[in-house]
Amino acid sequence: MTTDFLYDLTDGIATLTLTADSGVPTLDAGFRAGLKSSVDRLYADRDAISGVIVTSAAKVFLAGADLTEFAASPPAAELFGMVSGIKADMRRLETFDRPVVAALNGTALGGGLELALACHHRIGVDRAGVEYGLPEVMLGLLPGGGGVTRVVRMLGIQEALMQVLLRGQRHSPARAVDAGIVDELAAPEDLLDAARAWIAANPGAAQPWDRPGYKIPGGTPSNPKLAMTLPAFPATLSKELKGAHYPAPRAIMAAAVEGSQVDFETAQRIETRYFVSLATGQIAKNMTGAFFFDLQAISSGASRPEAPRWKASKVAVLGAGMMGAGIAYACAKAGLPVILKDVSLEAATRGLDAVKKMARRKPEIAELVTPTGELADLAGCDLVIEAVFEDTALKQKLFAELEPIVAPDALLASNTSSLPITTLATAVQRQQDFVGLHFFSPVDKMMPVEIIRAAKTSDAALARAYDVVLQIRKTPIVVNDRRGFFTSRVFGAFVLEGMALLGEGVPAATIEQAALQAGYPVGPLAVTDEVTLTLPYKLRQETLAAAEAEGFDHPHHPGEQVLTRMVEEFGRKGRAAGGGFYDYPEDEQKTLWPGLSAFTGPGCAFGEIQERFLYAQVAETLRCVAEGVVEPGPDVNVGAILSIGFPAWTGGPLRYRDQVPGFDARAAELAEKYGERFRLP
Repeated sequence: MTTDFLYDLTDGIATLTLTADSGVPTLDAGFRAGLKSSVDRLYADRDAISGVIVTSAAKVFLAGADLTEFAASPPAAELFGMVSGIKADMRRLETFDRPVVAALNGTALGGGLELALACHHRIGVDRAGVEYGLPEVMLGLLPGGGGVTRVVRMLGIQEALMQVLLRGQRHSPARAVDAGIVDELAAPEDLLDAARAWIAANPGAAQPWDRPGYKIPGGTPSNPKLAMTLPAFPATLSKELKGAHYPAPRAIMAAAVEGSQVDFETAQRIETRYFVSLATGQIAKNMTGAFFFDLQAISSGASRPEAPRWKASKVAVLGAGMMGAGIAYACAKAGLPVILKDVSLEAATRGLDAVKKMARRKPEIAELVTPTGELADLAGCDLVIEAVFEDTALKQKLFAELEPIVAPDALLASNTSSLPITTLATAVQRQQDFVGLHFFSPVDKMMPVEIIRAAKTSDAALARAYDVVLQIRKTPIVVNDRRGFFTSRVFGAFVLEGMALLGEGVPAATIEQAALQAGYPVGPLAVTDEVTLTLPYKLRQETLAAAEAEGFDHPHHPGEQVLTRMVEEFGRKGRAAGGGFYDYPEDEQKTLWPGLSAFTGPGCAFGEIQERFLYAQVAETLRCVAEGVVEPGPDVNVGAILSIGFPAWTGGPLRYRDQVPGFDARAAELAEKYGERFRLP
């Protein structure tokens, strides 16, 4: 992968055009050399230049850093020098005494937007799918190419942190203008003309911070008004992070506040030092590994069998409840016409109403969804996704009835979270075209989809399922058909450990807080309330019955006793049933149910509680790998983080196991102390 700049000087306008042999420009070695030589030529040709346009020949303006360079773990001093060199050349560009405008012909994220911020004016392209932003925090990094320094000087400390830096927002073109990181928009065909017009109208352009008398919007920390609000920022950040150890947001805040109090060049050095400290740390390596390299491998088809590419053209979604409506929305959002089927038109219409709520900002999405109560309306659908109640007989009946109606080669998929796909597939003639597509709730927000391969699923069908998940812009995770699949088993290890701790007398508030501070997005008791206690209770009963019928061992988990007492003895079945581990007063915050005081015992140390969550899930992950449920690699790490909330800072359960010294020995200690569920296979 090599990025370069094409230099053209015509009619007094110097145009620097990014190119890349891969098709996507990045801040690689070629970019660094090309930027330096292009800026050198600008200064050499200064007398002939009236303005500069920076644009790209690719569909994407500039993708950002070449993260493979960070993966090679360069020494801190070398990385500091490399980043400082890029920033020096960007600084030479923005202090060139001619107007410099960025013609952003496509997406500019991270380093791509930072290059644009070093220009005096930014014109974005008004096209669907284009994004602008600084999402480095999502990779455990900060914008190290001047992003923190410039955005703070453009927007002020508070706006820069909240609107651009701390949450890593990816803005649509219109929202980027609202946020202040893009100045105006133009149609693709008008982009370069708009850039030339701006140059002609602004011959004396310069960055605001390079003009006499410049002051940062909102002031520096010495400003009395800002001094009153700024001290609350660290506490607010800690609350948002829930006490978990994510150093990037804290480093961003520090670089922004410290950099606002010094001159531009010093602020740049402060930013670089924080960037290098993050980039050379383990957490950034973990998060980059999961959210860049692993996701890239999945999107390029790492677990997809060799087969012709396929696109669905018309989707049948069976079941218009919460899951079905969410799946219909996801498909329609990707431009697919959807037939939403339920037991009656009235029930299906309620599902459409839910789709409309999800699509409230883009009502045209809901127009692609047609509700129906008639199976005959599924004729011609080449993709079927069933999302009815978790009842094997009901699902099989539906598939048997619809198979002759839909397209003769339709892909048939069930959204079950636990029922064996191989068993469900026996209801149809074309078992080779039957797969599991396990979506996660809420579907409109959750990215992963677990693709389950049944005993007779063909490679072609698996490949089509993979393509469909990518088509609706979600993340495919491929697993084999075993009871509980992968994500449900590893999720179960987390929530059951929380219940086991409760049974040992650990206060519920301590259990929840320990999970949050370990990096889980929600505590095990709270998340169980959301999915309902009846679901794991019912699954346990079914598993016990299957174990007896099929003659396999179902290991006892101490958390199951707590689950049974909650459902059978206390009638606490979860939020939807009025309350579970928590009470849910109307129009008030939820509170822990006082009846949990019925569980008593010796308790457990806070740090060991966190260990037990992590180790229990890693052990279950390794069992899934050993049993052939899932292949070790990207699907495991990404699937665990995105679908069941395994702490993102770890990079996934396999990375966590590899990077903790003495992990296996500690797992053996926990197994001796608490049970075989911690025993590694």
